Amino acid sequence: MAAPLHFLLILTGLTGIHSLTTVKKVSVKLGSSISIPCLYSLKYKNHVKYLCKGYYRRYCSYAVKTNQDSSSKRFSISDDPNQGIFTVTIKDLTTEDTDYWCFVEIDGGADVGEYFQLSVTSGTPSLSVTHQKIMGFYGDEKTINCSNCITGVIKWCKLDRSCVSNQLGSIDGTNVTIVTGICNDRVTMSGLRIESSGWYLCVKGDFQMPVHLTVNEKSTTTKATAIVTATATATATTRNTQTLCCSVATSLIITLSLLIFIVMVALFICFLLKKHKQTKEDSSATTMAEEEVTYSTVNVKHKRKRSGQAVPDAIYGNVDNMRKASVQRPCAESDVNVIYTAVVTQKQQHV
Repeated sequence: MAAPLHFLLILTGLTGIHSLTTVKKVSVKLGSSISIPCLYSLKYKNHVKYLCKGYYRRYCSYAVKTNQDSSSKRFSISDDPNQGIFTVTIKDLTTEDTDYWCFVEIDGGADVGEYFQLSVTSGTPSLSVTHQKIMGFYGDEKTINCSNCITGVIKWCKLDRSCVSNQLGSIDGTNVTIVTGICNDRVTMSGLRIESSGWYLCVKGDFQMPVHLTVNEKSTTTKATAIVTATATATATTRNTQTLCCSVATSLIITLSLLIFIVMVALFICFLLKKHKQTKEDSSATTMAEEEVTYSTVNVKHKRKRSGQAVPDAIYGNVDNMRKASVQRPCAESDVNVIYTAVVTQKQQHV
């Protein structure tokens, strides 16, 4: 079957196959998805493009077309007329997804097509990359890891352009550095330019892996990033300052509250002690005042009722402890009249 295919490729080459370029052989993992670029001449920018499934050109079946909605969710197609590239994507790869064609429809003539093959494996693909679509910024560098465990020379090519196979080289003014390793080759593109955008191929042995690079202007992104960073920094600083001020104010309030509380407790204790002392002194003075009583000027007059010897008048003073004063009369004189006059009680106050 290889001979008829070779014959068809020669035949289609005579009808303009050079006007369409795509990959040759891609290793993919079972159940994953793959995007395949198909580069065409700008004279076909307004033509219909489609993906055809099958080994033979004449007997392949339409999978998806740019002028029709796909009936299958596994296939999709997108066209970029300005770049002259249409891209087909195949999802949920099976072991039957092996032979495909990229076609440009030609009205009134033979369609222009290019064949590519998928090698679907349940194990580790022979050649793979982490991401098929990557993004970089003007003037920066981008590194792509090409994982492989096959023999051959590693190459980094731009689709339908020159390739770099040595350790150092350049493509469209962009420097390319290739570092080889065990089952992993690393390609670094430095000094990126806007013209560096496009589809690239990591090539080793019979396999190719397409990678799409998009280079954006750095200035707009850098300014936006700087503004966002400055805003975030200012916000963080403001929050830290507010937090510090709140902490200091809270500490001062707590300290002053404690001091005021301590002073109030001290004053209250002093007041209680003073009150207790004054109450004790007043109680002691009252007790002493109640116990001391003095009688002064107790005048007792004795008069005889009958004739006889007159008994002089007696005066008693300072009779203590509220005792009733009594006058001793002579036995013979039993009829003496006793008169109490001017009994005054005085209380001594102790301050």
